[in-house]
Amino acid sequence: MIGGPFSNPLVGLIHRTEGPLKFRFVLQPTVAILLAVRNGIQDWRAGKPPYFWEVCQDSAMRKALIHEGWRWISKLFILAFVLDCIYQAIVVHWIYILDALAISICLAIIPYLLVRGPVVRILRWRNKRKLPQASTSDRRAA
Repeated sequence: MIGGPFSNPLVGLIHRTEGPLKFRFVLQPTVAILLAVRNGIQDWRAGKPPYFWEVCQDSAMRKALIHEGWRWISKLFILAFVLDCIYQAIVVHWIYILDALAISICLAIIPYLLVRGPVVRILRWRNKRKLPQASTSDRRAA
């Protein structure tokens, strides 16, 4: 089906926001963002650098970092892929695998990558601004 409604990925993306299963355009990025926030908080507590920055900069740890990120986002990515295939089967009566992969990346992986690192940066910035508070044992000694 060459020249079908999804041969242009941008047009396909616009068409997917209407009709059946359009809720996934809100739900899946929201879940990806929540996962990224949770993992960003874990990174911050462990003293790790921002995730995407570390993936790009640390070639020795890149494979392990990508594996760790995939472990968290894989189920959501697969769900996005399956839902897009279902959408295509309902609307187009055909499944375009590359389009489904592109949409899945847009709905699951990109929001995750865009949020996880900034969460670490925001938490570091916020905690640098806080003044250290004296503990109760310090107050008793004074």
